[in-house]
Amino acid sequence: MTQVFDESGVAHPATLVSAAPMTVTQVKSTEVDGYSAVQVGAGERKEKNLSKPVLGHLSAGGGSSFGGKGKPYPRYLREYAPDSALEKGASIDISIFAAGDIVEVAAISKGKGFQGVVKRHGFSGGPRSHGQKNKERAPGSIGGGGRAGGRVIKGMRMAGRMGGDRVTVRNLRILQVDTETNTLVISGAIPGRPGTLVEVHGTK
Repeated sequence: MTQVFDESGVAHPATLVSAAPMTVTQVKSTEVDGYSAVQVGAGERKEKNLSKPVLGHLSAGGGSSFGGKGKPYPRYLREYAPDSALEKGASIDISIFAAGDIVEVAAISKGKGFQGVVKRHGFSGGPRSHGQKNKERAPGSIGGGGRAGGRVIKGMRMAGRMGGDRVTVRNLRILQVDTETNTLVISGAIPGRPGTLVEVHGTK
C-alpha cells in the first residue's frame, strides 16, 4: 500500500496491483462444454512444471502459441462470464480500465491460524477487575439449561481458524492506470498478503 495525491492535492490511501496481460486459453460453449464461459490464463510458468493434462489442454487445437518463442505458459487459469468479443489467443490488458472506474477486488485473505473469540469475533472479554483471574479473553457461557435445551446451538461463535477465506471488497475506485508498467492504483486496501493473486472486476 501507499498513498497518491489527486489533482486537488488530497492524499488517498491506495494499493498497487501488478496486472500483466492475460491470454484467452479457451472459449467454452453450451453445445460442446455444457455451459458458456471464457477461460483466461495469467502469470508465467515453465513447461517442466506443468502437468501433462494442463499441457495438453493449452496445446489443444494444434499450433499452440504458448511455450518456445511464443507466450510463456500461464501459471493460473480462471473462468469468467462469456464475452462474444473474445476469441482464443486474444490478449486482455489493463487498458480496459480507466481512472475513476468503480471495481470490486476478490482474493484469499491472510491466514491468521487458530485465534480466540476476541480477535476472531470481536468479543470484549470479561471484566478486568473484581477478582477476575486469567479470564480476560475467555468466551463465556456457550449453553446450558437456559438456552436451547442445554445444548450448544449451531453457529455459536467460538475460537477457531481465522483467515484464508475468499473476500470481496466492493466499491473501490481506480485512481491511476499505468500501461507501461502494467500497474493499477486502486483506492483503499484489498485482501491478501503481498504477492496474492487478486481478481479485479468492473461493475456495471
